[in-house]
Parts: sequence; structure tokens; C-alpha cells
Amino acid sequence: MLVRIVGMTGLEIFFIGLLVAATLVIGWFSVFVVYRLYKGQR
Repeated sequence: MLVRIVGMTGLEIFFIGLLVAATLVIGWFSVFVVYRLYKGQR
């Protein structure tokens, strides 16, 4: 996956960073919820 950074504007970089941050938060939250559910069953 090659990303051409040369043609990007600041707004594009901002929104891509926002997308990456949202993906990380959603992934962490889903792992956290599954962990809490598994821990609650024992």
C-alpha cells in the first residue's frame, strides 16, 4: 500500500489521522469489552 504524501493537503492529513485515531479507539474499546465480558463470566 503506497501512499503518495507529496500531493496531500493538510486537511487530508488531518482527516486520515482522525480516521486512524478512530480506528485505534474502536479496536481498543472492542478488545476491552470482550476482556471485561470474559472476566465477568469466571
